[in-house]
Amino acid sequence: MRVVGDGIEATVMQTAKALQLAFDKGLDLIEISPNAKPPVCKIADYKKFLYEQRKREKEIKSKAAKTVIKEIRFGPNTDIHDFEFKMRHAEKFLKEGAKVKAYVHFRGRSILFKDRGEILLLKFADRLSDLGTLESMPRLEGKRMNIMIASKAKPPKKGVKNKEKTGDKDKAKKSEDGKTAAAEEGATDEVKAVDAKKPVKDAPTPETEAKTESPVKAETSSEEVEKTDVKTEKK
Repeated sequence: MRVVGDGIEATVMQTAKALQLAFDKGLDLIEISPNAKPPVCKIADYKKFLYEQRKREKEIKSKAAKTVIKEIRFGPNTDIHDFEFKMRHAEKFLKEGAKVKAYVHFRGRSILFKDRGEILLLKFADRLSDLGTLESMPRLEGKRMNIMIASKAKPPKKGVKNKEKTGDKDKAKKSEDGKTAAAEEGATDEVKAVDAKKPVKDAPTPETEAKTESPVKAETSSEEVEKTDVKTEKK
């Protein structure tokens, strides 16, 4: 077998020797490609090898495009209004990048009208030819006749919607801030206008000052008269 590993040259050796080498390093001997000639084995920690393998598988799955399938149900006697309503839904699904599975469900004796179901599904696929491609012709499976339509639009990349949403939020915040600032400016202008309309108090005149001071002077004169009277009585 061919033995590989970290710090080990790729050499061909017997199984016993490879096992002894792995035992000396305290590692495991892992067969990674049994169909090769000679088979390839790797000397490594088995638990770490499994962990890295699962990690790689998860990365591959996350990078792979996920297909979403939307189902639309019809009856053999679907009227025009219902047909147009479901047509709008199918157009929306195809624009979003999803597949559309349309089927006609037959109940009881309505299975006798298979031709109606086939005509309805072909009409449905023809109306959606601009947005999707018909993958399979109508075929009957039990009581259902179905078709599959694949979208021509590419599925949206991850993170694009989030960026658009954050941009819309920032715009909304800016508009709200602008409205509040304008409202505050308007309020200050109204306050200034109200203050300007208020009447200004009249400045004090000499006459008003004299009127306010006269009682004080009168009181002082009466006190002086009393003092003079007291002095005369003492004399």
